[in-house]
Amino acid sequence: MRDRNARALSTFHSVVYRLTEGRIGRRLANNDMLLLTTRGKKTGKQHTVPLLYLRDDDDLIVIASWGGRPHHPHWYTNLETESQGEVQVSGKRWRVNAEPMEENERRQWWPTIVKAHRGYADYQARTDRPIPVVRLRPAD
Repeated sequence: MRDRNARALSTFHSVVYRLTEGRIGRRLANNDMLLLTTRGKKTGKQHTVPLLYLRDDDDLIVIASWGGRPHHPHWYTNLETESQGEVQVSGKRWRVNAEPMEENERRQWWPTIVKAHRGYADYQARTDRPIPVVRLRPAD
């Protein structure tokens, strides 16, 4: 899928999810979805994307695959600049601090990630970059 089409679908998904407080768009590919809002590193504007997520107690785990493209998704590079963001799960929103996983932790999580969505193995096979896995911790 071309980047422009992917972004348009992402925007549509985000709008519907937000308007319905997740009643529509909360599940995709048999997984739970959240909305992640980051501040653009160049523009400073808020950007929201729907992402598949996994839980680790109170932390949320998201994957910066961008479908196996050769570059990281914008939301990830935004978090490299400013590690704070906001998530919405269903109708609830809260601030988070993002921490990219170190290689050992990422390696431990990868089988669970692929089990949740087989497409991640395909995405990793398409690109030379290690796909980052990010832990979103509730902000204090």
